[in-house]
Formats: sequence, C-alpha cells, structure tokens
Amino acid sequence: MNAIVALCHFCELHGPRTLFCTEVLHSPLPQGASSGDISGQNEQAEEEEGGIQMSSRIRSHSPAEGASADSSSPGPKKSDMCEGCRSLAGGHPGYVSHDKETSIKYVSHQHPNHPQLFSIVRQACVRSLSCEVCPGREGPIFFGDEQHGFVFSHTFFIKDSLARGFQRWYSIITIMMDRIYLINSWPFLLGKIRGIIDELQGKALKVFEAEQYGCPQRAQRMNTAFTPFLHQRNGNAARSLTSLTNDENLWACLHTSFAWLLKACGSRLTEKLLEGAPTEDTLVQMEKLADLKEESEGWDGSEEEEKPSSQPDVVEGQELSKCSPETSLMPDCNSWNVAHRRLSVFRSLRHMRQVLGASAFRMLAWHVLMGNQVIWKARDMDLVQSAFDVLRTMLPVGCVRIIPYSDQYEEAYRCNFLGLSPHVQIPSHILSSEFAVLVEVRTATRSSLYPTLFDDEQSLNKYEFVVTSGSPVAADRVGPTILNKIEAALTNQNLSVDVVDQCLVCLKEEWMNKVKVLFKFTKVDSRPKEDTQKLLSILGAAEEDNVKLLKFWMTGLSKTYKSHLMSTVRSPTSSESRN
Repeated sequence: MNAIVALCHFCELHGPRTLFCTEVLHSPLPQGASSGDISGQNEQAEEEEGGIQMSSRIRSHSPAEGASADSSSPGPKKSDMCEGCRSLAGGHPGYVSHDKETSIKYVSHQHPNHPQLFSIVRQACVRSLSCEVCPGREGPIFFGDEQHGFVFSHTFFIKDSLARGFQRWYSIITIMMDRIYLINSWPFLLGKIRGIIDELQGKALKVFEAEQYGCPQRAQRMNTAFTPFLHQRNGNAARSLTSLTNDENLWACLHTSFAWLLKACGSRLTEKLLEGAPTEDTLVQMEKLADLKEESEGWDGSEEEEKPSSQPDVVEGQELSKCSPETSLMPDCNSWNVAHRRLSVFRSLRHMRQVLGASAFRMLAWHVLMGNQVIWKARDMDLVQSAFDVLRTMLPVGCVRIIPYSDQYEEAYRCNFLGLSPHVQIPSHILSSEFAVLVEVRTATRSSLYPTLFDDEQSLNKYEFVVTSGSPVAADRVGPTILNKIEAALTNQNLSVDVVDQCLVCLKEEWMNKVKVLFKFTKVDSRPKEDTQKLLSILGAAEEDNVKLLKFWMTGLSKTYKSHLMSTVRSPTSSESRN
C-alpha cells in the first residue's frame, strides 16, 4: 500500500510535531542511504518477522535528527526540538524492513526525507492535533483533499505525571492519495491502530502509577498553586515517549507494527476488473446452483419426516453419487468420476480434431452446434467424459445436458450428450436419424494405430473412432458461420490453445447476443415473419444452418433474462414508451 504511517505529538513548547513515520519505498534505498554509509557503521542487527527482514541503517544526513546543518533539508533544526519532539537520537540509525515477496522496503525515521512528503506529513500532523479532531479529542477521524492527500487520524492521550492535566496528546495518522482505498480500509486500520494505542497507553499507565505512588504530583501542585507552572517543573517540560513508557525498544517495535500495518493493509484488498453485466453462462450456472440447493434442502426435509430402511438408502446414495439421469441434466454434474478420473484424454478441440480427422470432426461439431444428440459408445468412461468436456465448450451452458455414462439409451429430450457402454442397443430410428450422430470407439488394429500419437498419447493409440450419422454433413456444405470461424481458429497454428479458448468465448458471446435480439423480436414483441427474415439478414444469420443454431441456442437463455424481458413488456412505463 502506497501510504505513510506516522506518530505525532502535541508538544507544549513547540506545538504539533512528527515523532516517527514509516513509508513504503519501491526504490532500492531512501535518499542518502548508500552502501558506503552503511559499511562504516556498526554491524547490522537483523531479524525475521512475518516474512519481512528488518535492519538498522545509517543515513548520510538526517534532518529529522538535527544532524545536518543544510538549511535546505526539511525538518526542524536541533535548537527547535526538545526531548518530547525527538524520537531517534542524533546519530541513531533509521529502520529499513525488506519484504522478500514484493521487493518493497519499509523505511522508518522521524521525518520523510523528501521535501514534498515532509510538507504533506507536516500538514497532516498539524491538522490532526489542532482542527481535525473528533468529539472528546480522542478517537478516529477522516480528512484530506486531492492536493495534500487523505488522512485517517486517531488521536489519543498518554499519561504523564509531569504534564499539564497529567496527560500528553498524540495521534497516529495514515496518509495516502487514494481516498476510496483509505475509506474501505477504515475498519481494518481502526482495529489495528487501536491495538497499538492500547499497548502504548498500557505501558504509560504503569509508569504513571509507579511515579504517582512514589511522589504524588497532585498534592504537590496544589501546595504551589501560585507558582508559574512552567517554571515550577525545573526543566521537565518535555519527556520522550520512551521515558513515558519505560521501553527502550519502543521505536523498533513501532517500526515493526507500522511496517506490518502497511503490508497487511495493502494485501487485504485487491482490485477486480468488472467486465459489465454477467454473461448468460454465468446466470445459468447461478440458477442451476440455486435449483440444486433447493433440491438438497427438499431431500433433507423429506429424510427428516420419513425413516426408510438403511440398506436402500445406501444403494440409492451410491447411484446418486454416480450421477443419476435426473441430476445428470446439469452440465456440471461430473462428480461421479472426480476421485478416480485420470488425466484428460482429449486436451482441447484442436487435439480432438487431430485425432478424429478434419471431416469427422466437422460432422461432429456441426451436430453439436445444431443441438442434435451426440452419442459416444466406449468402454472407457474417462475417454467419454473428456470428449464431452471438450465438446461442451462450443455451446452455451444452458444448452448442455449430459448423461455421462449409461447402460441404456436415453431419449434426446433428456440429453444432447449421451455416453453408452458398447453392449447397449441403440434404436434403429435413431441410427438413421438426421438429428443424431454416433461416435464408436473401437479397439484399433495394428494397421490403424495413430503413428503420430505413439510418443505421448498412450491412451489413444489403442483406439479408432468411427463417426456416423443419418445425415452426414457434405464437404461442400457452408455450415453455420460460427463453425467455420471455429475451424479457422483451430487450423491457425499461430494461435495457442489458450488463445483459441478465448476466441471461442468471444464467438459464443457474439452469437448469444444475436439470440437475445431474436428472442425479444419474435417471442416478446411478436413481430411478423417478414420482419424476422429482415432481422436475420441484418444479423448475418439468414442461412438455414444459422437459423437452426439460433433457435437451439435460444433454449439456453437464462430464466433471469427471459423474466426481465417479460416484466419490462408488462410494465406500464414500457407500454407508454412504445406508444
């Protein structure tokens, strides 16, 4: 997270001052921190904490510590600072933590070394301890602008037996330029910063109670009520925070806390690219998941009401786990082979085209796109499932109905992808139908083995694939436009498999948009047939195969989209606008 976390203090002599700050640096070292500066100093003290490597480094000049006489450097001069205004003593090294995962450095010192950052932090410090204060002067508040950054500030009091009112005023501020990000981080920052404050207040309270027990200040001040307060304290007007908490390692602990805060706050929120409204595939999947949830709740309720015998329950559960015909209508119902599934036999559409051959693959793809029943007969259930996993990518989710493997033939209205064992008899009218295609996986003879697949396709070199249909697709047939584009992408060797997959997604979205237009035009608006033909010509889908494809894909529209159109038509506002 590109932000700065700082601890500020309201000094009774010098006003609001920055005590300690931690910033994020993507550059190798902060300004003035070079390898030569480090080599002449003491050995580095390093420790590992939460994946961040912390080390102490000496900078060549530190305006915050008053070690430089350069008047152009930001920060107050040494004469303008007291013990209460100073965190790191003169010559004390700053702190640098290295995040090994992201190669980011978290640098802590009293003031930012960059003049512009010093000005931003200085202004935020003054505002947090003067005008930008919540009721009660203790608690969180948000302020800022585009020019000077936005600030999350949490003010609090630290007990001090020598201070006016027995307490001193501090604040922890977080500064960044992204207003939305900072606002969204409010609950996280509030909880973590509140924890740091509680720890500081707890340490200071113990010191305060010990000092009050040894030398009560309230009675002593009442006895010297007419003595000027500042003169009476004998030089104790300012005390450092390390003295108030009796913690010599306070600044190292604060550096660790601030560095972790910046890292954790930056990793807890991630940006997501919103690509508009949900696609039809997403809507259909959400609807099917909701239906499954309702069914499971209904089964749970029925089981509570009735107590069937234990043995039938086990048998039924086994059958359901293999994906029964009812649940197999769901396109994502493939849990029957999750545990025992080997690696996919068919890796992609391009791979399947190479195995089946160009003409056989075109016939198979044509039937898939038209919504005809695709039947695979094989002994290997994994092979059938991998084939369906590849072929289903050409269709919208709502158009996919799969029965992965069955011991009997199922009608086309139940599924458009059907896997059968070799001994299952298929009705003769199905074999001769133009609305079905059969892929038989047979044991290959020695002469029909695929020589090009001997190297890495151990599971395919023992099979041969025979694709038959009652209506074979002629080689010179134009076919649907989307099929021609799919084949063009598959034959283009310059396109990787991932690029082909993205092309397929774009093609499906393009044609689903045409389906939506046709559905509204014909089903909702009830336009005449002549107007429909004109619309199809405008959409570039006037050919017979394209029309059949659009009508089949119309069955894959989500219920959400259909109900939205119907409710729009029925609403009074829409009817008035049409009139």
